[in-house]
Amino acid sequence: MTQRAAAAVLAATAAVLVALPAPQASAAPVPQPRSVTAETRAAAGRAATAPDTLATLSRFFAREGKIAPDAVRPRIEGEAIPVSYLSPDFVAGRAGAPVARLEFLASEAVASDGQRAALWTARTEEGWQVVNIATGDDEFRYAQLGAAKLPGGTVFREPQTDAWYVAAGSRVLPLDEDAERAVGAGGTSLAAYRARVVRAYGDKLPGSAYAKGGGAGGYAAAAAAPAGPSVAPAAGVAAGALAVSALGVIAVRRSRRTPAPA
Repeated sequence: MTQRAAAAVLAATAAVLVALPAPQASAAPVPQPRSVTAETRAAAGRAATAPDTLATLSRFFAREGKIAPDAVRPRIEGEAIPVSYLSPDFVAGRAGAPVARLEFLASEAVASDGQRAALWTARTEEGWQVVNIATGDDEFRYAQLGAAKLPGGTVFREPQTDAWYVAAGSRVLPLDEDAERAVGAGGTSLAAYRARVVRAYGDKLPGSAYAKGGGAGGYAAAAAAPAGPSVAPAAGVAAGALAVSALGVIAVRRSRRTPAPA
């Protein structure tokens, strides 16, 4: 299992921090839109292509000496895509709750030497901002795989296990090895998936005794690894959406995942 915002990330983060003042973290995360519109995509795209963001990307891609910062020439490929995570409301059994909720939009950044990263862009108190940079292209690969497996379905991540799924109608299908181990190669029904996540996380939701004891909410940026599985917002959003352009790089390292066969 890969914890995307675990303490092990901090060493890489420290090497590329930008020496600029950080904004104050919000008392609570800013709610994200329920759906993605052309306007939100455009706003995310503007944040991803802003000069400050591209300058930060140059430092990010050059952080291990693979390439000189002035040779990176980062670019953004394609449109921002929605990235959804398992919804706490679904785990709690709230009527009508979808299996996943939008956490951020991802834009694919590419360096001149072929390195790739995902810019996580979220709505903040200051507007749409890049809140995180993650190595690799997980968000984009799984979006494509999910669209091929279940056209029109919702691709989502179960962050507690780093498993990726696609859901449509009454079916949930696995997109990687972690998900396949959880629900089988042929997937499962939406009802059976709900029963599984309720068993796993139903007593660990925000507001639970587990959460009040400090066990939940382990996905905040620059936080220590969680004591156990929890259902919490995405890293950058949960941390009050500290913008990369002002704070620096929250360099999330990710292991390469193996998508399940289509």
